[in-house]
Amino acid sequence: MKITLSFEKTQTKDTSIMVDALRASTTITLALNNFNKIIPCFTPEEAFELKKEVNGVIAGERSGKRVEGFDIGNSPRDVENYKTDIETLILTTSNGTRILKDMESTVLVGSMVNAKASAYKSVKIAENEIDVVMAGYKGNFALEDFLAAGEILYWICNKLNNNCEISDYAKAAILASRDYNALKEGFYTCNSGKKLTRLKSKKDIDCCVLKNISENVAVYENNILKLIKD
Repeated sequence: MKITLSFEKTQTKDTSIMVDALRASTTITLALNNFNKIIPCFTPEEAFELKKEVNGVIAGERSGKRVEGFDIGNSPRDVENYKTDIETLILTTSNGTRILKDMESTVLVGSMVNAKASAYKSVKIAENEIDVVMAGYKGNFALEDFLAAGEILYWICNKLNNNCEISDYAKAAILASRDYNALKEGFYTCNSGKKLTRLKSKKDIDCCVLKNISENVAVYENNILKLIKD
């Protein structure tokens, strides 16, 4: 099995894992405790139009802040705990949802909270290649995505018993993620972490840095995110 790490665009048409650790990947993963499906969209205007069509709850952010008129922001815990009988979440974020539309592979969503689960699912469905794709922030490298990707890649290699061809870039991410205390510090002190702290959303970092608290793994098919079937 070939294992790679990419930034923004995937290298494969086989299996990819999108990682936007702060916060879209975590929000998507935990939202599936409360919603049956998530429709990612790429502008707030599109989200408002979709709400009229499907009567969904709209959630998301721009520059870390909830979009005016949205039901919820991009806080994973707030989305998970939102009380509603509506089964569809409409989500738009600055980075994670943006890169989904350009992927031609089978796309899973990975984060710290479901690193092991997403890794194991990817091994189960991939034919010969898994590419972990970091969303970054507005075209720039994001430390938290690199660290979360490392955690996912670690579990991919664990499942394969290291019987894989892995890129040096992916190996570097694994090495960077092994010291959990240093990883947590990275989440809080990276640019995105500092911004969330300034926005009084430190609780979201507290959530996003937790390891393997969820078995949920979303798959992106026909412009919809749903729990992948066994």
